[in-house]
Amino acid sequence: MWKKIIKNLAWKWRAVLFTVPSITVLLIGINCTGSLQIFELAAFDQLIRLRPQKPADQRFLIVGFTESDIQTLGMTILSDELLAKLIENLKKYQPAAIGLDIYRDLPEEPGYEKLVKVFESTPNLIGIKKVVGNQNDSPINPSPILDKLNQVAANDVPMDADSKIRRFFLYLTDKEGKIVPSLGLKLAKIYLEKFNIFPQPAVVNSEYLQLGEAIFIPFEKNHGAYVKTNAEGYQAILNYRHPENTFQQLSVSDVLNNQISPELVRDRIILIGSVAESKNDLFLTPYSSKIIGIPEKMSGVEIHANITSMIISSALGEINLIKIWPEYLEWLWIFSWSALGTSVSWKWRYYGGFSRFSGESIIALFAANAGLICISYYGFLWGLWIPIIPPLLAICLSAIAITAFVAKTAGYIREVFSRYLTDEIVANLLENPDGLNLDCQRRKVTILISDIRGFSAISERSEPEIIFAMLNIYLARMTEIINEYGGTIDEFIGDAILVIFGAPTQKKDDAERAVACAVAMQMGIYDVNAKLKELNLPEIQMGIGINTGEVVVGNIGGNKRSKYGVVGSNINLASRIESYTLGGQILISENTLEAVSSIVKIVEQKSVKIKGFAEAITIYQVGGIAGKYNLFLPLTSEKCVALSEAVPIQFAVLEGKEVSEQLMSGSFVKVSANCAEVKSDYLVDSMSNLEIHLLTGNLQKEKMDYIYAKVTGGKEDKSGFYIHFTAVSPEVENILQTWVITNS
Repeated sequence: MWKKIIKNLAWKWRAVLFTVPSITVLLIGINCTGSLQIFELAAFDQLIRLRPQKPADQRFLIVGFTESDIQTLGMTILSDELLAKLIENLKKYQPAAIGLDIYRDLPEEPGYEKLVKVFESTPNLIGIKKVVGNQNDSPINPSPILDKLNQVAANDVPMDADSKIRRFFLYLTDKEGKIVPSLGLKLAKIYLEKFNIFPQPAVVNSEYLQLGEAIFIPFEKNHGAYVKTNAEGYQAILNYRHPENTFQQLSVSDVLNNQISPELVRDRIILIGSVAESKNDLFLTPYSSKIIGIPEKMSGVEIHANITSMIISSALGEINLIKIWPEYLEWLWIFSWSALGTSVSWKWRYYGGFSRFSGESIIALFAANAGLICISYYGFLWGLWIPIIPPLLAICLSAIAITAFVAKTAGYIREVFSRYLTDEIVANLLENPDGLNLDCQRRKVTILISDIRGFSAISERSEPEIIFAMLNIYLARMTEIINEYGGTIDEFIGDAILVIFGAPTQKKDDAERAVACAVAMQMGIYDVNAKLKELNLPEIQMGIGINTGEVVVGNIGGNKRSKYGVVGSNINLASRIESYTLGGQILISENTLEAVSSIVKIVEQKSVKIKGFAEAITIYQVGGIAGKYNLFLPLTSEKCVALSEAVPIQFAVLEGKEVSEQLMSGSFVKVSANCAEVKSDYLVDSMSNLEIHLLTGNLQKEKMDYIYAKVTGGKEDKSGFYIHFTAVSPEVENILQTWVITNS
């Protein structure tokens, strides 16, 4: 049993079982090459840009050397004298720390001696040195005075391949092997001392730096979206607090002229540096990743302010550091989204056809992508950098792979066999590994049988090409309607159609859909006749019989050839009921009526004795169906006109397709275009089918083409009966019209 269940599941989800691991391995391989790094970093930038903006960090003040300062002071580099004055003016308001993001490895006279004294008297002043350098700059030494006082930090920042700053250094090792803290870390340590927070080894790993509540996990060469990246030094992902021009800022001239409020300086971290474009100390950041517009750059001093702010805020528990998943979780993440994308595409692949996405599939895939982005976004708000690009590709590639798989393996089958079987049956054969076995099952279904009235007579008078043209127009329109209501076309039998509701897929409203389908088919005959009239082809009428009951359904035949079919007495009963219909009528059995009684409109009922059934049954003529379908046939009534002179006829009863050899005489006493009153000494059972020939006065007893009719009832005085024409020849049709006009 379990073996069969596993076999069925494996077959049912065969493409999923193949596609998911394949797509996962493919994307992991691509990701490991670094091909997706640039796209994932771009997604990282958008997460930075889209998250809610934090209020400006009031613990910081930037003193910027602006273009205006250059013009006002008439110099591109601050002299030692002006720099000393600048620091002195700030010192008197008691800042928490001063970060000097200006190189002072060489004197800038005048005023060097004065600057030395200021450096020596300012213990909370931190100068900079460039430890590593890059392809454009070589290492730059610090101020020898500050270096001697151990008041020097590194202002190096690692740059990604796209020249953006997304990481920062906590520590660097210079060429002499000395560990140099970054400017941001050095300033943060000074500020955090008043909170009794000092750097220490982390409890979870003694090699990790812990500062207050923050544990800084070192950046590695394969860190998150990064692949084979230079991870020298102690690096971490920079969780920017602000975009450019957000920190409070004063110009150098403002400070030199004492145009400064003490509250802006007291107990704050002051960062002094260049913000002028001409100084070329501007860098690309995640905030530069605008979809539209020119990328804006951030000054180096603002980047150091962001670094310092991040370290302090994380140590105090105000913000989260950006963390990543271990590599195995990233792989599982890709696998999960590949499984989701594949399953959704595979589940709904037949709803929109074999070679295209269905509406349900598109909506589900869109929802999956939106869900992935939302999860990544909200995870990022909590400090977790969740991969976006590989899972997005996993969803899309999985959907494409499933579409290609289905198109290749089943597209041709669908195209060919859907002409002979319904989409549901084809899908059932493809879905079930035992779809071609001969197992049958009992099932309650609703059977609909339709037939064109008098089509045999039309066929006898028409060329085969005309018959095919008529049938194709008729069957094409009827097939559209049947498919719309979810019926399974079991067979075309000439001009007759056998439709099943409830197999291979059973639904609660099978009977309702069958009746609604029948009404829609009768209404669709108007479209068919309109096309036939355009082609000068004879118009047609159709009768429909419906019955509900238990039958045996399944594949019938052998290994070489089989068909999906139904067998049972209820099929025969539906066929018998259909044989009693007139053109435009829908007759249903009592079993069907019970299933649809609450919404069906019955216009007439009658009791009939059916061959092969011991007792008479009641059949019901449908006038429409309410509820969600709301379909109703137009009410028609036709009045026969009395003929001034009775027209002699001869008629014979049809037994199936055989015409009785017994000819009986009578006459038309009343006629219309579709019915007549017959006077005859020979009484015929109601619902009998007749073949009638007119006898003219000049052509005594000579047949003048045909009339086929059904007996609708007998006259109360037993003098004759009423008939409804089911087919008449064009010659007779003209004669009938003449009689109606003449006698009206």
